[in-house]
Amino acid sequence: MITFTEFFTLNREIIYFVYGLVFFLLGFAIILQTRQSSRLDLARNLRWLAAFGITHGFYEWGDLFIPIQAEYLGGEIVRALHFFHLILLAVSFICLLEFGLAILRPPQRGGLIHRESLAVFGAWLVVTFLILPAFIPDEHLRRHAGNALARYFIQIPGGMLAAYGLRVHTMERIVPLNAPKIIRNIQAAGITLGIYAIFGGLTPPPVQFFPGSIFNTQTFTEFTGIPPLVFRSLTGAVIAIALIRALEIFELETERRIEQLEQQQIINAEHERLARDLHDGAIQKVYTAGLLVESAVRLAAGESELEKRLKHAMAALNDSILDLRRNLSELHSHTPAAGESLPDLLNAISRNPNYNTMVNVSLRLDLPPEKTISAIRAGHLKAVINEAMANIARHSKAANVTIHAGDTGETLKIRIKDDGAGMPEDAGKGYGLRNMRDRARLLNGAIDFHNDKGLTVTLEIPWKD
Repeated sequence: MITFTEFFTLNREIIYFVYGLVFFLLGFAIILQTRQSSRLDLARNLRWLAAFGITHGFYEWGDLFIPIQAEYLGGEIVRALHFFHLILLAVSFICLLEFGLAILRPPQRGGLIHRESLAVFGAWLVVTFLILPAFIPDEHLRRHAGNALARYFIQIPGGMLAAYGLRVHTMERIVPLNAPKIIRNIQAAGITLGIYAIFGGLTPPPVQFFPGSIFNTQTFTEFTGIPPLVFRSLTGAVIAIALIRALEIFELETERRIEQLEQQQIINAEHERLARDLHDGAIQKVYTAGLLVESAVRLAAGESELEKRLKHAMAALNDSILDLRRNLSELHSHTPAAGESLPDLLNAISRNPNYNTMVNVSLRLDLPPEKTISAIRAGHLKAVINEAMANIARHSKAANVTIHAGDTGETLKIRIKDDGAGMPEDAGKGYGLRNMRDRARLLNGAIDFHNDKGLTVTLEIPWKD
């Protein structure tokens, strides 16, 4: 009966192939899933994790195929293959590092990668190809040293940063959604990423310096009888399954919430229409009827039966007006409370998980503390901003949104700018935009829609009615 060590030694090529395949499928599966979930902020950042999986899979296959090609190719070509093979390892870990950075601090528009990632990669290149040759003449040992340095200084920080970034993203963006299945899957992926970072980073090929001189692939295999590649493959599989499952649930949850958001906006708009009809129609007519009855009371003879009946009618009309006003206030139930300030209202919108799970929302406030708006006007303002944010979440494919509120003296100016696809030419016919324009007119203000590398919505209203 063969031992574990003998089994894995005999099947070394198969293990390398399966290990590379696991990480390649991790990347490929994430790409397929993020294409379906492209509106989600997390899905956009996961493309870096997909890049890590694919590049790392190719790197592991290099360990399998380069020795085979070495039998047919010249020494210089094989040396070049080893050169690119080592760089591919560092590139894969840079993708992992960039994934962690992108979750915590998305790059600005037009920026593909963070400068920190480029700096780390540049430092590794200098040390590996310019400094190490002076200390390690043997090319084989030098490749091992470059491998170890990539794991110590890129993989471990990158994997731990990615695990921490997933945790922060979950606490800030996912927990408010109250979706425990999504939270559990992302937490499992984050914990596994941390394990992979530490375990994979601390098991380089044997090198001449600490800790790789003591803890490496060779000593680990001798101690356990199982190559580290087996454990790395398991972590890759867990990460892939957990994240893909989380994205599937996330997409379904997001579709449901967007549908609820659309329905709520339609209901609110209908409430506003009914409230205007009540105020401008029924209440005014009943109030006019009350005035007519009151004038008739003055014309009626004192203490007559007619006067008594007219007074009863006037009391009934007054009760009707109170009932109508009560109904009117219920229709305005989505209006912000009188004590809620404008900064609080805008902060609540920017933190709304219905929006910030799909786009990165930045809020800039340049508002004087002494200026306020009434609760009714704040309700219309909130409805306009919510409509704009809902349109961005549903249609724009934006990654970043900036909400800026500023004081121009007599007016309050709200600017909402995204970096998405902009507004289609036929969008002006939509119900949502008409509702935004109607509310702007009710506020005695103006609203403008401008396409420029995304859509900019500018609402300007007077501070006072």
